[in-house]
Amino acid sequence: MHEPASIVAPTLPTSSSEAATVMTHYYRAEMTRMNAWRARLDLTSNWSITVVAALLSVSLSTRSAHHGLALFGMVIILLLLFVEARRYRFYDVYRMRIRQFERHYFGQFFAADTQGGGPEPWLVMLAQDLRHPKFRITLMLALRRRLRRNYIWMFLILLCAWIVKIASPDLQAGAHLDPARPLAAMLGHAAIGPLPGWLVIALVLVFYAALGIACLRGKDRGGDEVHV
Repeated sequence: MHEPASIVAPTLPTSSSEAATVMTHYYRAEMTRMNAWRARLDLTSNWSITVVAALLSVSLSTRSAHHGLALFGMVIILLLLFVEARRYRFYDVYRMRIRQFERHYFGQFFAADTQGGGPEPWLVMLAQDLRHPKFRITLMLALRRRLRRNYIWMFLILLCAWIVKIASPDLQAGAHLDPARPLAAMLGHAAIGPLPGWLVIALVLVFYAALGIACLRGKDRGGDEVHV
């Protein structure tokens, strides 16, 4: 009867060359994960651009298309914004780890900071993050950041297309222009089923006011951080 093989605990690096090898392989692993999440961010943005282009081509190419398609596009882009914000929180974790390596390890190698010295606090912080990983930013901050960088332009394009749709009788079936009452005609064109036009426009204004406030609130990191 064979005795079970004993489990040998892995040994930690005992020399500077072994430590350098570990650091190199770990840096490559973190870089791979960061690039994977960066690709997921780009994929979500590409989906959003495709949705905007498809809805605009349908809405503005024919009079029979309802102006609600533009509003529907706003809802889809909002959902994709939430998806991208969640992915951005994961990406931000790995980006922080990469920046620690670039600033405190490789930066010190290429041009040592003579004012530094003593224990390396960034290694302690990195070790704590590996033992107890957590997000560095909240979901709301991620939403504001992705909205400010990419999505606000898509929302503005949809808003312009929606205004053109309800303001131009040539783009809506059964719509007529009343030169004496252009505002009333526009309100009538903006109606959706039982919802009056003034209510639809008010809801759109409130929604875009909230987007504007979200873009203006909060501050980004300092210049040392990479803005994406």
